[in-house]
Amino acid sequence: MPDTTGASYAAAGVDIEAGDRAVELMKEWVKKTRRPEVLGGLGGFAGLFDASALKKYERPLLASATDGVGTKVDIARQLGVYDTIGHDLVAMVMDDIVVCGAEPLFMTDYICVGKVHPERVAAIVKGIAEGCVLAGCALVGGETAEHPGLLGADDFDVAGAGTGVVEADRLLGPDRIRTGDAVIAMASSGLHSNGYSLVRHVLLNEGGLSLDAHLDGLGRPLGEELLEPTKIYSLDCLALIRTAEVHAFSHVTGGGLAANLARVIPDGLHAVVDRSTWTPGAVFDLVGRTGRVERLELEKTLNMGVGMIAIVPEESTDVALTTLADRGVDAWVAGEITDRGDHESGAALVGDYAV
Repeated sequence: MPDTTGASYAAAGVDIEAGDRAVELMKEWVKKTRRPEVLGGLGGFAGLFDASALKKYERPLLASATDGVGTKVDIARQLGVYDTIGHDLVAMVMDDIVVCGAEPLFMTDYICVGKVHPERVAAIVKGIAEGCVLAGCALVGGETAEHPGLLGADDFDVAGAGTGVVEADRLLGPDRIRTGDAVIAMASSGLHSNGYSLVRHVLLNEGGLSLDAHLDGLGRPLGEELLEPTKIYSLDCLALIRTAEVHAFSHVTGGGLAANLARVIPDGLHAVVDRSTWTPGAVFDLVGRTGRVERLELEKTLNMGVGMIAIVPEESTDVALTTLADRGVDAWVAGEITDRGDHESGAALVGDYAV
């Protein structure tokens, strides 16, 4: 007898009940990110944020950004660890927003999976919520999409969008930078969330290394090192703005330190960063040695141990370093702003890394 059962969404691979359970599991984590301006709760069609809170600003500028965490999600999938990748997502979005001096306000997320495993989705959202707390913003909503047939049952990806606000006359950026300003580097927590296509290719594919391998210098299994969450600098940067004069920030992401720093350097000026002021972590050397990757290629791909840059007047250097130290941020003067001269780009690394 032919099967006369009609087609269904479940038969096509989409489990609505599992999606509903995932929402229930994530609610407690989303509540932890609540700010007083947030209206309603999780489950509506749109997240609501009371814009009357912006009345205290004379000319509020809204800053927005969107991002993901790239192929780092594959490391999380292989290790079966899902509650840290959200920190990476928040960092990639909100640390872009704070660069202009904006206070992070709220964020939404998008989680795409091959199959909804409620506890797994809830763990991802837990990480996002914890990241939002560290960034000082609210998680006001999101979407979980199940894509059977396009993604494997254990495959997933995450993306997010955020909004912040800054007073117009306090907007940071190239217009404020002057010759003689100091370039302050803030240490990264590791690879952060960029360059993982190179890292995975070099270490796991060509190098044949196992994620549970214990390698010299790392002090922990390789997988733990690769999954180390991206440091979230948002509140540190806002604290710095309150205590010291800051001209600009630069979030060191895809493209490396020099390329991202050049994005905030005005025409006619040049940022010189001295490699001898720090020693990149062991994981950067591991990638370089294992893949025989040239230094310039590494520097175009990875952060090399610097996750955020602050550009401040020379006279603000001491108070800036003190503020960051008080907040537990490893920071140092890594360079200065000079005239452009014959330099083609707005920033360059010079010298050799400290041993």
